[in-house]
Amino acid sequence: MPNTIHIQHVIPPRDNLPALDIRNWVMGLLAGMLPPDQQKEPSQPEAAYLMHAVPPRPHGPLNLNDMIQNSHAGEKNLIGLLGTTQPACSDIIALTLCYLVETDPMAGRCMAYLQQPMGGSRPTLSLLAALIRDSGIYPGNNMGNIMANIVHGKAVALGLLQMLNEAAPLPEQSVRLHTPVALNVAGGRFSWPGTRIIGDDDGFELPHSLARQADLQARSLAQGSRDALVIRSSSIREKTRAARHIAVTLGKKALMIENQEKAFTGLGTICIQKSLLPILSYECGPGDQINLPEITGYQGPVLVLAGHEGAFESNVGQVIGWTIPLPTHEERKSLWDKHLNRSELSEQLASDHIHGMDRIIELAGLAKRQSIIHQKDAVGMEDIREAAWLRENRGLSAMAQPVKAQVTDKTLVVRPRTQRQLDLLEQRCRLREQLVNDLGITLKARYEMGVKALFTGPSGTGKTLAASWLANRLSTPLYRVDLASITSKYIGETEKNLARLLGQSEQEDVVLLFDEADSLFGKRTDVKDANDRFANSQTNYLLQRIETYTGVVLLTSNSKARFDAAFTRRLDMIIDFPLPTPKERRAIWLNHLGSFHTLSKGNINQLAMQCELSGGHIRNVVLTAAVMAKSRKERISFETVIYALSDEYRKIGKQLAPELRQFKRKEPS
Repeated sequence: MPNTIHIQHVIPPRDNLPALDIRNWVMGLLAGMLPPDQQKEPSQPEAAYLMHAVPPRPHGPLNLNDMIQNSHAGEKNLIGLLGTTQPACSDIIALTLCYLVETDPMAGRCMAYLQQPMGGSRPTLSLLAALIRDSGIYPGNNMGNIMANIVHGKAVALGLLQMLNEAAPLPEQSVRLHTPVALNVAGGRFSWPGTRIIGDDDGFELPHSLARQADLQARSLAQGSRDALVIRSSSIREKTRAARHIAVTLGKKALMIENQEKAFTGLGTICIQKSLLPILSYECGPGDQINLPEITGYQGPVLVLAGHEGAFESNVGQVIGWTIPLPTHEERKSLWDKHLNRSELSEQLASDHIHGMDRIIELAGLAKRQSIIHQKDAVGMEDIREAAWLRENRGLSAMAQPVKAQVTDKTLVVRPRTQRQLDLLEQRCRLREQLVNDLGITLKARYEMGVKALFTGPSGTGKTLAASWLANRLSTPLYRVDLASITSKYIGETEKNLARLLGQSEQEDVVLLFDEADSLFGKRTDVKDANDRFANSQTNYLLQRIETYTGVVLLTSNSKARFDAAFTRRLDMIIDFPLPTPKERRAIWLNHLGSFHTLSKGNINQLAMQCELSGGHIRNVVLTAAVMAKSRKERISFETVIYALSDEYRKIGKQLAPELRQFKRKEPS
């Protein structure tokens, strides 16, 4: 009784059999493999199902093309993936039967019934070969040749069909339809493992000039070529959006391939059938050479997303490079104005900062949140500054540490000459974009708008403080490079980390600080061993990359003599930070002591005259004196400063001046 009920549900009524199509034809071939007694009087549900599915035979010879045209969309699309108007009979039968198994549960039971005791619910090569031999269309009846035609056929080569249990004898090996193919040929929403369709859901629009460039790139790819276009940018969102724009211009959907191992099998002809433009993404380091993989069955262009490093080659077409430029002043102003709706502020931001499109949109959104939190009616410059620090910068925070010190003009105490050079450096940073306007053609030909400056001088003379001062003047975040996270013992990894750091810094328009930079940018040495060769390789890369860097990078060192001469030639400014004079030391003492002391003017003058210390040492002295004074719940006295000063001198291996030693009567309790 259960079998009878099941048969009643799955067998179509005899009067409503469809016209002969590929599915019914293959089902009829299967029915012909039933034992004679089951063909006459089927007693098994599988046999009854097959016999009731046998269509009426047309008069005359069978016509494969007619049967394909009569087929449902699933079978028609599946056979269309073969990409030919004259597909092989073996491929048609194998694809159709494997598709039946994946879409009709009763078809799988029929496979198991016909192949018992060895086979399962998917067809074996021997079953497929027998069907093809008995089809009346295939020329020849040699089972070995037929199985070879299946294994080496186009359906298997394109990844549509897959061979299973390959350790078994050839006749017992099963064949399956690649699951994503089965799920997608019937229509409906596209889905493929290891990929995603790039949608238009992030509100990110390309500026007019960039959209025009993308249109031209699309036009160059529309000539039926198999070329690869490498889109270079440090911003993932910018190059992804540009890739989508190109795909839409070509009348296709942008398909991001995120996992090549999962995605490539069977994908090529699906891309053609569903008008998909494949997009590959790579993160390369300096010197990396990538041979782009071929997507079997795909005959069209490919987009490649990459940073500024690495080289690509292809065995099937040309490789063309396109670097997404930073937006112009007018485009930046338009972007700021669109997202902030404040014309004056937009003009100021566009003039002072050379942000990428992605960064502008991100900062504008974060600044709006800050203005809401502060209960403001409109976004202000302070909201923009806060927004720049609100979130972890992508990739930047892993390799550099944010320096948030607020250093004002009064905080920074340096010699007048040094201050003049710092002021000039600030103006150079502000004017770097339009600096060569109206200048000579030789300057314009080789000008790079990046600013590279080296601060040299003894420890504690204010080099790092000056970097914070400059960043605050420019209203730009300052990041100090973490050399431990940059350098690697593995060959090429240091250069790759530096490439990622510099590329991201350019995109974010931050000030990048290399403290003790001579460890990375030092002189090249004679090659005596592998370590020297790798160190020179890092220096060579930095020499080349720093020349094309478009942001602001600051380096500090105790001596410029430690740097390679080729590197110092590439620097825009070298600013010396000598030890402070008595006048500057007096200002430094006052800045550090504040009002929490009882020292007289004479005491401070005496400290400034007789203690030849840098600002860093004075800072240490004041902090030590503050600990001693606050532990006694009193203000800092001159005597306490002298004891702290004595400790600092001992730390650096020097003696306290005799004129000051007399004030050290006893150690404060």
